Amino acid sequence: MKFGFDIDDTLINLRGYAFSIYNKKLNQKIALDVFGELKTVEIHHPFGLSDQEGKEMWNRSLEEIYFTSCPPYPKAVETLQELHQQGHEIYYITARPGEHGERTMEWMIQQGFPVEEEKFFCGMKDHEKVKIIEELGLDYYFDDKPRVLETLSSDTLKIFVKDQSYNRHYKAERVTDWGELKEILMEKNSR
Repeated sequence: MKFGFDIDDTLINLRGYAFSIYNKKLNQKIALDVFGELKTVEIHHPFGLSDQEGKEMWNRSLEEIYFTSCPPYPKAVETLQELHQQGHEIYYITARPGEHGERTMEWMIQQGFPVEEEKFFCGMKDHEKVKIIEELGLDYYFDDKPRVLETLSSDTLKIFVKDQSYNRHYKAERVTDWGELKEILMEKNSR
């Protein structure tokens, strides 16, 4: 089987990690429960930043956000390692800017994710992600962004949304805990 995964906020807690960095850099102590209720992908509003200030803060912090201690979600690494060991193909399709592609791939390997260079796609807009996902002929695809998932149309592709506060309105199969993926897939395949 071919499995495709978005990275940020699907396999790793990028926004939660960035939220803690913003707290530190802005010398604030905004509680994580505020983060857990955000209805947008953007995280700057609780800090009193305008959209422009939020964009600037994100861009100034990218190096630290992307390549330091951002944690994978619990059981994400182990689950993908298990899928890989079972002979499944693992693809990563991320909208991270292309200039961060090689370092992102190296960082993922350091975290323990099973990564093969020819199965790692980086630096595309959402509509380009959709095209790659369809061209790869994936069996399963996991992402946090409804606007990506909504545009995927295939009778054979099974899509899952990684549960986030900003995507709860989206009606799709959900992954809330990577440790439960085996059971979710068994249930899905038995239908």
